[in-house]
Amino acid sequence: MTSDPAPTVYLQLRSRVPITQGRIVTLGHVARILSDPEWEAPLRNLELVQPHKWDGNLLLIDLMLIIPKVQELIPGVKIEPIGNNHVLVEVVKPSKRPSLLLFLLVWLLLFFGSALTIMNFHVDVNMQEVQIRTVEMLTGRRDDHPYLFQTAYSFGIGLGMVIFFNHLFKKKWNEEPTPLEVEMYLYQEDINQYVVAQEYKRMRMPQNQGDKP
Repeated sequence: MTSDPAPTVYLQLRSRVPITQGRIVTLGHVARILSDPEWEAPLRNLELVQPHKWDGNLLLIDLMLIIPKVQELIPGVKIEPIGNNHVLVEVVKPSKRPSLLLFLLVWLLLFFGSALTIMNFHVDVNMQEVQIRTVEMLTGRRDDHPYLFQTAYSFGIGLGMVIFFNHLFKKKWNEEPTPLEVEMYLYQEDINQYVVAQEYKRMRMPQNQGDKP
């Protein structure tokens, strides 16, 4: 009589996951799981940690926390990790209805801030004289107030921004990421690496302090 071979569980930890405040973090929240069908549901519902207020809004969970809990659930299990060795859990508050007043204030701030930035740039490079000279070269006569050219130029700035950022409200022209999305992604990756480093440092501090005489 031969015993059943030890089951194998493949775990692929996500890089960062949000979870609503007050919920218990389970293995299904933080990892993709591949295992025998009979173990998939118990593994997804396996409780890892209950975030507390003193943990802050970011919580680091690594394989050293996950492996013992999986072994406790499935004795003799073989765990095959794939990819990341840790995951950042972001504790978020339940979403609220956005404030129309706050939206209008932010919109006005961005609108006038952008307008002032563009106007100051145009003053620095003497854009008005450039436009006057451009109209003079095209028409053969000087016009100190080329309103038609300036109107077309203004619409061109807006159209150029829409094309450059590949975005108009919620509509995108293609699946290529916008420059802003790329910069936000790189910024988020830097933030994640910094938080992970700080969390590991904080986790090692009690051990190091205990080693001191």
